[in-house]
Order: sequence, then C-alpha cells, then structure tokens
Amino acid sequence: MYVWPCAVVLAQYLWFHRGSLPGKAVLEIGAGVSLPGIMAAKCGAEVTLSDSSELPHCLEICRQSCQMNDLPQVHVVGITWGHVSQDLLALPPQDIILASDVFFEPEDFEDVLTTVYLLMQKNPKVQLWSTYQVRSADWSLEALLYKWDMKCVHIPLESFGADKEDIAESALPGRHTVEMLVISFAKDSL
Repeated sequence: MYVWPCAVVLAQYLWFHRGSLPGKAVLEIGAGVSLPGIMAAKCGAEVTLSDSSELPHCLEICRQSCQMNDLPQVHVVGITWGHVSQDLLALPPQDIILASDVFFEPEDFEDVLTTVYLLMQKNPKVQLWSTYQVRSADWSLEALLYKWDMKCVHIPLESFGADKEDIAESALPGRHTVEMLVISFAKDSL
C-alpha cells in the first residue's frame, strides 16, 4: 500500500473545498490507504470508504487508516467495480464520490463508471471527484462518459493550489502528470 501522487492532489482539492464538506455524504471508491476519504472525514463529511470486496487486505488497510486517524465513525464496505452487491445497493445516496487513480487500467474504466452510474441513480446530483495519472495519450474516458450519459469538467491544478512540484512528490521515477476531473450526469439527463 502506497500513497500515490493522485491521492495527494485529491486530498488538496478536498482541503481547498473543506468549507463545503461538513455533513456531506462522501464515498471513496478504490480507497486503499484512504488519504482523500480520511481528509474528507477530518473536514466533517460523513464518509464511507470502499475497496474491492475481493481484496479483504485492502479493506483492512482502510480500517487501519480510520483507526490511526481516530475516525471510528467512518464505515468501510467492500465494493467491486462493475458488480452489483448488497453492500453497493445498501449505500445511502451520496453527495460526492472520491476516486483517486482508479482510471489505471483501461479494462477497468467501464466497471468504474458502471458503479458510479448505479450510485448516480440514487442521487442524480452526485459528483465524482477524481484524480488520475496520465499514462497514455491513447486512453480516454470520452466514449464511456458519452455512453453512460455523463459529462466531465477538467479542473486546473493551479485553481486549488496543487500545481506545485512538491504537492505530489513521489520517490517513483519519471514525471507524474496528474489530472483532476469532476464527473456528473450530463445536463440534459436531469
């Protein structure tokens, strides 16, 4: 488990918007060590952390992150992208879905968006706040967003103070280009 540069950028976005978070229902998908979800909880959001139900060690890491940050009120549930489960169906409507670097493998893109779409059915105004690391110019969400009747707004990193070199510093080799997106239902579907 590792805090990836995308998680740091998403946590910075949450901190920038901390005044709007108290009382919001926030779900982090693919949470791992859960930095964005922990930040949201520390800012007053009602947070649920999730990772794959097929990876119990990841769910345990989520629980440990809550424990280390004195956040016993944060729920942890197993949600596997693209799978309809009791845990997914039992979730209350969310205001914000957090996703840090979940658009990693192109074969998972549609499963992620299918899961988000199901959550959007409960609250059509929910937004997916997502950061991803640019890995290939050939990978695009555009066709899938269109298919699932969603739209995407690119958020410039400088608009929330995340454009500094040290914000997502990493010991990993190479340059890390991180992008911030807000995904929601397309306007004409509301």
